[in-house]
Amino acid sequence: MTAPRTAQPDGGVVVVTDASVAVVTGGGRGIGAAVAARLAAAGTSVAVVDRTEDDTAETVAALRAAGGTALGLGCDVAAADQVTAAVAEVVRAFGGLDVLVNCAGVTRDRLLLTMDDDEWDTALDVNLGGTVLWCLAAAGQMRRRRGGHIVNFASVAADGNPGQANYAAAKAAVTGFTRDLAAELGPHGITVNAVAPGFVATPMVDALATRLGAGREEFLERAAAQSALGRVGTVEDIARVVAFLTGPDTGFLTGQTLYVDGGQP
Repeated sequence: MTAPRTAQPDGGVVVVTDASVAVVTGGGRGIGAAVAARLAAAGTSVAVVDRTEDDTAETVAALRAAGGTALGLGCDVAAADQVTAAVAEVVRAFGGLDVLVNCAGVTRDRLLLTMDDDEWDTALDVNLGGTVLWCLAAAGQMRRRRGGHIVNFASVAADGNPGQANYAAAKAAVTGFTRDLAAELGPHGITVNAVAPGFVATPMVDALATRLGAGREEFLERAAAQSALGRVGTVEDIARVVAFLTGPDTGFLTGQTLYVDGGQP
């Protein structure tokens, strides 16, 4: 299937070929940016989604500079109308949608007894609600193409982590949702899996260290000591696993949550 040439926001032109099309939410930085780069390097046309289009600019520029095809879209993943509009724009620009990586996430860490409603709701709305909304919107497109891959982001925190009851609840729900959705979409040739990263050096982790009043390097060293491999994860570690889950060798792998944590006890 070949789509027409379409204008990009910067006035450039996308020339869409038979290459697969992917959406990466939370693609403006961290793990999402690494996933977008990995997919683009394999020839996938990538729509990079973040809170604002400006938030995607650095990632999109890097992908294009490396010879990839990329589009940046601003979207509140917890707003159904914005998700619907973003999917429509991806289809308009690239002709379809084959891969969805739900990497967008936030933390609002606080002990439950002192957590306010907004902190609870925001964590659930973005981490769980955003995942559900994007899966619903993308699945419709994938059914038309009779196949596709969805990768959601869970977390080792789903097993419980003091001060992250909201985040843990959302990520645990993502795990269950992933397995259920895999059963529903399997007859349409769509695989649905999740990745549960362990401790990965990202801007989100840096923010956590700051909140805890710890130095970044000391914080990372403590985390590395808890890993069987003796190190913290990198964004590339996670991107490689996502690339595998969205690739041609995973046709019989679905409904699973892969813990990518370096052997964390």
